[in-house]
Amino acid sequence: MAKPTHRPTSAAGFFAVESAIDDLVTVRDWLRFGVSRFEAAGLVYGHGTRSALDESAFLILATLNLPIDRLDPWLEARLLRDERMRIFDVFEKRVLTRKPAAYLIGAAWIQEYRFAIDERVIVPRSFIGELILCDGLLAVIAEPDAIRRVADICTGSGCLGILAALAYPGAEVDAVDISSDALDVAARNVVDYRLEHRVQLVRSDLFSELAGRRYDLVISNPPYVRTAAVAAFPPEYQAEPTLAHLGGDDGLDVVRRILADVPHYLTANGVLVMEVGQERATLEAAFPDLPFLWLDTAESNGEVFALTASDIAPKPAIQRKSRSTPRNRAARGT
Repeated sequence: MAKPTHRPTSAAGFFAVESAIDDLVTVRDWLRFGVSRFEAAGLVYGHGTRSALDESAFLILATLNLPIDRLDPWLEARLLRDERMRIFDVFEKRVLTRKPAAYLIGAAWIQEYRFAIDERVIVPRSFIGELILCDGLLAVIAEPDAIRRVADICTGSGCLGILAALAYPGAEVDAVDISSDALDVAARNVVDYRLEHRVQLVRSDLFSELAGRRYDLVISNPPYVRTAAVAAFPPEYQAEPTLAHLGGDDGLDVVRRILADVPHYLTANGVLVMEVGQERATLEAAFPDLPFLWLDTAESNGEVFALTASDIAPKPAIQRKSRSTPRNRAARGT
């Protein structure tokens, strides 16, 4: 008979484990047990779940290979002993390692779309995914069928680039990341979705390897967490690659670079969509002349913005009219 992977070190602990596995029979039983265990351990959430209840449900459904968006039909289902032991083990791993649940499962979901992940990439959770899937970009993309080229900057697992390819079937996508490890993970997901012919993986420091290319849509979920906040991360967030979070003293180091370069890579009607987390006020203060359009979702408010090519195009110098001699005429950039 199989034994739990995480074995207790005392006899009392052993019998407590055996009692839990014997006494907790239904999905509902294990859901309650997970909530109690996670609350007692003081776990931190935010990697696709927001509470101990959500985390417990996610781990149960994923471990049992059930649809992760449908819990109610299974609540009274009685579990085999082997299934109970597997759930116990994954609960204990979550508590003892403090790793995000998605790393323990090896997958994360954006709505119904599954992406393979591991600790080489952050857990996919960008609000841009919801905007792509729920027509949230129609406010800035008047003709979705006209989208022919998309760039996903800081692609990580490739999830946003893949969702863009699915949403815009006439488009080719460049999924860009500086990390070769991240691109290895993204490559698996591209293959899983059979998009090798439309999604190209590019190792590049932002736009450095994209010379001469123009895009109808640039999407990016770049690093935007302040250095001090990264240093204070709880273990769940420390488990993710630091490079994917670190945004400098004010969180905008990478954001500034993208805003500086992206005008040279957008088509005349191109659009930039970028996530900046909680740095809206900082961003607007740093760029008071940019007309940011904030795109809210069911789960977010003021974390994703859009700018059109005309919004961020370099403004031509305006020559003042003057009747003075040429040497007194001046040009002023805006």
